[in-house]
Amino acid sequence: MVRSGNIDYPARHENFERWFQSPLGRALLADQRRFCDYELGSLIGARQLQIGVSHRLPLATGTDFAQKIMTTPRWFPHMPEDVAVCDADELPFPSDSMDLVILHHTPDFSPYPHQVLRESARVLRGEGTIVLLGFNPMSLWGLRKLMSRQQEGPWGGRFMLRRRMEDWLRLLGFSVDTSVTRFLRFPVQRSGRHTYRWIDTRLAGNRFLPLGAYYCILAKKRVYGRIPRQPAWRKSKVIAMPGTGAVGASRGCYRGTGGVSPEGQD
Repeated sequence: MVRSGNIDYPARHENFERWFQSPLGRALLADQRRFCDYELGSLIGARQLQIGVSHRLPLATGTDFAQKIMTTPRWFPHMPEDVAVCDADELPFPSDSMDLVILHHTPDFSPYPHQVLRESARVLRGEGTIVLLGFNPMSLWGLRKLMSRQQEGPWGGRFMLRRRMEDWLRLLGFSVDTSVTRFLRFPVQRSGRHTYRWIDTRLAGNRFLPLGAYYCILAKKRVYGRIPRQPAWRKSKVIAMPGTGAVGASRGCYRGTGGVSPEGQD
């Protein structure tokens, strides 16, 4: 479990939520929604759970699930019925109760990122899908976080390696189906036209150029059936039969020259 000193994660989380109202934040959220709608639009099931920044920022709204639940770390007045107030590392849901779990930058703004994945794996049923979106440190956004002292917006969260998150998921019994980076734009606020929109449309989902601002990992929870073990024979369990070692000796037969048993001999 990863701990992070005395960092005030709730305050950074709240600031990150407000950042999504900026032009760059709205553009990032729009790209994430496009990705989720494209990748998850064909999924169906009973329950969908989104654990993320805020209940005001829904993802995968086009999926066909009977119930869509969202969590938020803070209480707000007039919240919808399907919103639960809880920490991401302590989910108030039964095990194996969700068909789809979406983590929207949740490990980035949690003091216990590994426990967040554990809880998500616990509530997800076997063969269910988990979607993980997080900031990519191997990008211009990661370089800005490294060089800047600013702790507002995305820069207040941790940028965790995509490969590390994939390894954590595999340790929890997941198989990674899709892993890409997206949103190749400079980490600066711009007004008017987006000069680098052509980069997004041509290279944002390129697996061979993993320099996007955020990564997207789709993984499936595998449940493997156990093969029953056959009982092994042990020599110590074998009972020796009485006899001289010759064939038929245990039945009272005697293999001699005259074919007469010992009892019939003179």
